[in-house]
Amino acid sequence: MKNTLLRQTLAGLRLLLVATVVLGVAYPLAIWGISRIPGLQANAEGSQIVVDGRVVGSALIGIDPVPADPANDPYFHTRPAASAEGNVGPGDPSSTGGSNYGGASEDLLAAVQERRGAIAARESVRPEQVPTDAVTASASGVDPDISPAYAELQAPRVARVTGLPLDEVRRLVAEHASGGVVAERVVNVTTLNLAINRGRVRPAE
Repeated sequence: MKNTLLRQTLAGLRLLLVATVVLGVAYPLAIWGISRIPGLQANAEGSQIVVDGRVVGSALIGIDPVPADPANDPYFHTRPAASAEGNVGPGDPSSTGGSNYGGASEDLLAAVQERRGAIAARESVRPEQVPTDAVTASASGVDPDISPAYAELQAPRVARVTGLPLDEVRRLVAEHASGGVVAERVVNVTTLNLAINRGRVRPAE
C-alpha cells in the first residue's frame, strides 16, 4: 500500500515538473520568440505608434480628440462612444463597450438626432448629409476607423483650419484608408490625425 502511494506521488510530482517546464517556461518562450519574427512584432506589441522615439498611441485604438478651440477644430473625429458623458462628447477609453440599445430605443433615436445636429453644425452641412457611422457608436467605443464618407465630410474643415490644401488632406485620407473588395473600406483616424499634424502649415490653436 505504501509502495503504491509512493509511486503515485512520485508520478504526480514528475507530471507536475514536466507540465511546469513545458507550459510555464517552454511554451511562453516559444510564443515570445514567434512574436519577435519580423512582420509580427508590431502587432504583438499592440500596434504602437512611435513619434520621435516616444509611444503616442496605438493604431488599434481610437480616442476622439478634443480641440482647445472648438471653433477652430483641426482634427478628424472618430465615431461616438457610449461611454461619453453626453451624446456628442468624447468617450472614456478606460471604459469601453456599447450602449446595448435596441434599434427602436427612444434614447438611441434621441442620441442619433443630437449627434447628427451637432456634427452638421460642426461641418457646416445639412443634417441629412451626415453619414450613419458618424452618429452611431461602435461596439467597443474605441474604434479607430471611420467610413470614407465621414472622412470626406470632415476634410474641408480640417483643410481650412490647418492651412493644408484640400487635395493634400484628401491624399492623406486615401493613404490612411484600408480594406475594400472583401473588407469594408475604412480610414484610420488615429494615424490620419498624426499625419495631418506633421503636415500642418500653421498652428490651429
